Order: sequence, then C-alpha cells, then structure tokens
Amino acid sequence: MFGCAGCGAVLTAPVSEVAWPIHWADTHWERLHPPLLEAGSYSVDPAPFRVLPNSPSESVLLAPGDMRGTGLILDRAGGYCRGIDGSDGPNLACLACGLALGTRIDDCGYWQVVRLVPEAVVRLPGPPERPVMDWAQLVATGTLSHRLDEFRDIPAGVALAQVVVAAGGAPVEVAPGPVAELLGRALAALLPTGDGAKRLDLAGPGFGEPAADLVLVPVHPQTGDMWQPRAGAVPVPMDATLWAELAFPPHRTRLPVVGGLPAGVERDDPLPPHPCYPFQPSPEAFRNTLARMPAFREPWLRAIYDRGC
Repeated sequence: MFGCAGCGAVLTAPVSEVAWPIHWADTHWERLHPPLLEAGSYSVDPAPFRVLPNSPSESVLLAPGDMRGTGLILDRAGGYCRGIDGSDGPNLACLACGLALGTRIDDCGYWQVVRLVPEAVVRLPGPPERPVMDWAQLVATGTLSHRLDEFRDIPAGVALAQVVVAAGGAPVEVAPGPVAELLGRALAALLPTGDGAKRLDLAGPGFGEPAADLVLVPVHPQTGDMWQPRAGAVPVPMDATLWAELAFPPHRTRLPVVGGLPAGVERDDPLPPHPCYPFQPSPEAFRNTLARMPAFREPWLRAIYDRGC
C-alpha cells in the first residue's frame, strides 16, 4: 500500500507488485486503451528518480481504479482528445492535505494508468502481497489466459525484435503453426535465407521443449524472469499472455468428445475468426525494442532497424 508523504493518508487499495509491462512504451494512436495493469497490482518504473527518505526509489504505476483518497486537479486535466494525457504535470492531489502526488493518464493513444510521484508518496504497512506463483501454478490457474485482442501486435513486435537479435542476423526457419502465423512473414522479410538457418519454435511450462535452436518462452508476469529451457536452446523472451495464446489456443468448437453431431442436427457453433489481412507485428514496438538493446550498435542490426518490419 502507498500513502501520502505529506499527511500519511492511505492512497491505494492493497496491491501486489508485478513485472514491468513489456509493452509499456508502445500504443495505438487515437484508440482508447484499457488499463495497463490489472486491478490489485502495481509495477515499478526502472528509470531512476531523486527521492526523499522512506519514499519509493522509483516511480510506481497502478491501475486507476486502485487509487483512494485523491481528487483531480482540474486546471491540470488537459488532454488531446477523449481524456487526460498528463502533459500538464501531476494532476491527482491528496484529498486530506492537497499535496500533488500522481498523474492519471487515460486519453486515447495511451494505456490507462496512474504514475505516482516518488517524493510525494511513502510505503505503508498493509496485507501481505500475493505470493509469487511458480510456473506450474501460473498454467494450472489460468493466470496467463487473458485475451490481448487488437493489442497483441505490440508484444508481438517486441518478440520479433528479440528473435532477430537472438538469431544474430542468421536465417531463421520458423516451425509451422502459431509461431509461423505470428512472426513468419516478418522474419522472412527481415532476415536472409539460405543455409545455416536457426529453427524457431515455442517452449515453456506445460508445453514442452521441441527440438529447436531458438525457443520463444514466457516472461513471468510477477518476477520478470524468463522460463528456462533445459535442452540447450537459446530462450527468447515473450510476453506471457501472448505466449499462452500460442501455446494454449482457446477451444472454438462445442462438438461432442466422442463421435460427431447426430443426424439432422445443424452445426451452429461459431467458426474460427478469419482476419481480413495477414497479421503484422507492430513496427513501432519492433523498432523501439531494437533501439533499447545493446546490440543496436552493431551495423547489421542498425540496417534492419532502418529498413523496419
């Protein structure tokens, strides 16, 4: 829990820390976005801030619905289109003492989030945070099974950049199936073809380890750690929710387990959706991820960056 540094008032509901969102820096322009974080969770921005004693050393992000005891500073509530973009500075104040302590952002083209000002808040005693689940628990409880819908191209663009760097500029042979549908076309356009191709597949908890040189593996949503393969393949990090969509696609049929439909019964379950155009990972997320990686200084990678996906 977090409180006001000025008066000690409670500012948030009980929340537990999760890993920094892999898709924070990328959005869809002029489209309303959902909250960046789920209710009951917070994440810490790794960017450093100068702070006061006993205050968080880094900026904290929360879901807007987890804020308590705060009000909007109306003369700082400007925005571009349908909401507040935070460009006027901290726009949330403590109702008890009036201290400006955070910025709410919910305009179109932004993930909905509250960013607390580090020097204006303090940590308060509260209920224990949620225990860290192991990989088996994450799969068994369905924690990873959330739909990304129209925003799945953003973590896909991040994963594409990670694959390109892990391949070191070598050709990549993508395993048929969901991985090929997600990244195959983009990798074919970015990397050369020919001998010495590295095979790319999916691996992870509850899924197994196919024979491959590179494997897309999930990033733990609480700790930010990658799942580690044991067979010697190079792990390539991927947003856990997107990974779960590929590893455990939702069932799209209600056919009986044994046999088929009875004679004379019309099939009325929905057909799988067919997109109007081939899937494309987000070019912006791809380029932004490459630009933040140490390998970006290498000429071959800079050439790929300039060409784009």
